[in-house]
Amino acid sequence: MENEKQDAIPALTDKHLASIYDDGKNVTISFMRFLLDKLKIQDEAIKALQIEIKDLKSRLAIDSHNSSKPPSSDGFKNKDKQKQKGKRKKGKKKPGGQKGHKGSTLEMVSNPDNVITHKVNSCKKCGASLENIPALIKDIRQVFDLLSKIAIGVTEHRAEEKDCCNCGMHNKADFPDDVTHKTQYGDELRAIAVYLSNYQLIPYDRLCEFFEDIFNISLSPATLVNSNQICSELLEEPDAVIKQKVIESDVVRFDETGSNIASDLHWIHVAGTEFLTYYFTNKKRGTIAIDEMGILPVFKGTAVHDHMKAYFLYTECTHALCNAHHLRELTFIYEECGQKWANKMILLLLKIKDAKEKSGRQKFRPEIIQEYEREYKRIINQGLKVNPPPEISKEKKRGRKKKTKAGNLLERLEKYSRAVLAFMYDFKVPFDNNLALCSGFQNPHDSLESIKKHVIYVFAA
Repeated sequence: MENEKQDAIPALTDKHLASIYDDGKNVTISFMRFLLDKLKIQDEAIKALQIEIKDLKSRLAIDSHNSSKPPSSDGFKNKDKQKQKGKRKKGKKKPGGQKGHKGSTLEMVSNPDNVITHKVNSCKKCGASLENIPALIKDIRQVFDLLSKIAIGVTEHRAEEKDCCNCGMHNKADFPDDVTHKTQYGDELRAIAVYLSNYQLIPYDRLCEFFEDIFNISLSPATLVNSNQICSELLEEPDAVIKQKVIESDVVRFDETGSNIASDLHWIHVAGTEFLTYYFTNKKRGTIAIDEMGILPVFKGTAVHDHMKAYFLYTECTHALCNAHHLRELTFIYEECGQKWANKMILLLLKIKDAKEKSGRQKFRPEIIQEYEREYKRIINQGLKVNPPPEISKEKKRGRKKKTKAGNLLERLEKYSRAVLAFMYDFKVPFDNNLALCSGFQNPHDSLESIKKHVIYVFAA
């Protein structure tokens, strides 16, 4: 505080200023230089604070519609924010099922399990008996419900024992290979447990309560872990088949998401096509995990992914970038930074996507591709004019000067234009990577041993 007081510009009255002036030219010049130096320092401080305020405002403005943040992180927004966010045009259709839409309501069955006939015994008006009058059935309604209380059935296995009258050998019948204990749970029950645990992501404690409440059996967390382990072992062969089929595919989507496994952060890596999905868990997110997963290092097709740098280290394949990420980032730059080029790029990408879907062809004609490429470059150049690269400082300072969000995105769109427009060049390549979704584990009891790194939500009996 003492240094700040010493460096601050003193509060000068007219008398003080007149005294400095009377002391001569040199004193006046020195004082003016002192003031100019202080103003320069204050100006730099103001600019730094303005940048910091702008950065903080940008962070506050980030949500799921203009970044990769999940919708659950949005929280409550003020009215202005909601209006800004709701740029989607209001549809003309009324709520509910549309005309011509095939509904998914219950269909009546021809052979119901139970039939209850509600009789008419007397006239509702005069009270006369109607028991001897033949009845007509014109109105029928069906109720779909459980036939009885859900209950566990117990199958008892009995092994006969006999002594051979010829040699005297004592013989005992063999139990089935999967019947190994005095009491145990069957495959159907364990299949439901694995499904609810891994696909519906119900924590073990709550799942034990479910079996207690619905089936009236006391299932332990250890039994659930054991069931997951058995499932994992049974799936090793189909897991290997899926992995090989993914490697041989023309286009594969890659993604990764963080997950809590055994109370520790892990990453669930996914590689998938429209019909196959391969999961792999690892504590690492980058090349170490990708190498251990064993798909990208040998993949020869087109890899669709976000802009994580680790993906670009694999050069045997062609790369395509997810444009859903780009649209969100461009939305942020247009809405929060007011840069019109970003909106033009959004409209261009969606225009190409729409033209591709409506073309009815296997690919665009060369002249159409060239026109889209020229428009793409024009927009990039407009963005570069608004966001020139940072000036190289003459002063020797460590590190590179920080770029803006818009500058970073422009650099990516320019450098990786082939990957951004891959969906335009090859119609087999999707516009975005939204199909490659990972479902993370939230169960604190899960462990790498129980899912054996390869996570597939199926139980093979």
